[in-house]
Amino acid sequence: MPAGLRAAGIYILLLKIMFWRYEKMSIFEKMDFYGHEELVFARDEETGLKAIIAIHDTTLGPALGGTRMWNYESEEDALYDVLRLSRGMSLKNAGCGLKNGGGKAVIIGDPRKLKNEAFFKAYGRFIESLAGRYYTAEDVNINTQDIAYMQETTKYVTGTREIGGNPSPYTARGTFMGIKAGIKEKFGADTAEGLTVVVQGLGSVGYMVAKLLHDEGAILKVYDINPDAVKRAVEEFGATPLNADEVLTAECDIFAPCALGAVINSGNAKALKCKIVGGCANNVLVDPQTGEELEERGILYLPDYIINAGGVINCGEEIVTKPYDASKVTEKVDKIYDTTLNIIHYAKDKGITTYEAADHYAMDIIKAGRA
Repeated sequence: MPAGLRAAGIYILLLKIMFWRYEKMSIFEKMDFYGHEELVFARDEETGLKAIIAIHDTTLGPALGGTRMWNYESEEDALYDVLRLSRGMSLKNAGCGLKNGGGKAVIIGDPRKLKNEAFFKAYGRFIESLAGRYYTAEDVNINTQDIAYMQETTKYVTGTREIGGNPSPYTARGTFMGIKAGIKEKFGADTAEGLTVVVQGLGSVGYMVAKLLHDEGAILKVYDINPDAVKRAVEEFGATPLNADEVLTAECDIFAPCALGAVINSGNAKALKCKIVGGCANNVLVDPQTGEELEERGILYLPDYIINAGGVINCGEEIVTKPYDASKVTEKVDKIYDTTLNIIHYAKDKGITTYEAADHYAMDIIKAGRA
């Protein structure tokens, strides 16, 4: 059996063992496992609403994190998702300098069947009942219209049409600034000019990242499951299209995953032909061992929840800055450049990977807030 497949098999086995142990825990033990403060189960019989709201840590301020709606196979799967994601938001918010803790919410059910005005008004009332301990925003299967409905029954929402609006441009800008920090560290250059970048995923944010790189003189190679998005990038940016099986093995300076997470594992990391990995996708690396594999190969990993934090920075500004000021948001998003460099240097000083360093960096900020 090839080493990569063997390693992947071992990892899957370890995951199963870990999840088996997790499943045996009580709800309070699961909260202790991740370090949560509060877990709220919300149900509205009339609309069919079933939601779980997890507040992980409010040391730095009220919890902030999006609501996602998914037709989970089980309530246990939904609980696992919300606990994991809310902890991630604590690290993300702390790491990017927000005065917010971490939280997340999941709504269980088929968005094609359940979503309507009454549904989200009911959900908004549950958010309101938390009295400002949790602010929510868009996430998977939640859009600005859904947020607008929520806003009729709660003031604790962000990413609203009336204020900050679509956070995608800020997510793209922050990702671009993080990539530029990586370029400075790895190549000693101030721009992406002349560098070859593989962009995997040309959705709303990924396409904007590609445009920013193109405008600075990068040479693009692109892939997306949507052929129209690829065609547009070829026509507008002069990009070279890639097939799905070419994405991870294409010769490039930078690999920018901007679609699904868990793209790189310790097996396929060996096939990468780049110097930097950094994009707007979440949870790019499968596990810490993958971060170690990249480190050993001399590939600089730019922690995803740091460089893709522009959108949540925008949402955080809606909460703390009255009136909302887009110029201040841009100023804070641009600081992702400095934060990324700080984490790279932190990793060097501690002798750890940038994957680990991002968590340590964020936890140090949270711990300092508790002191």
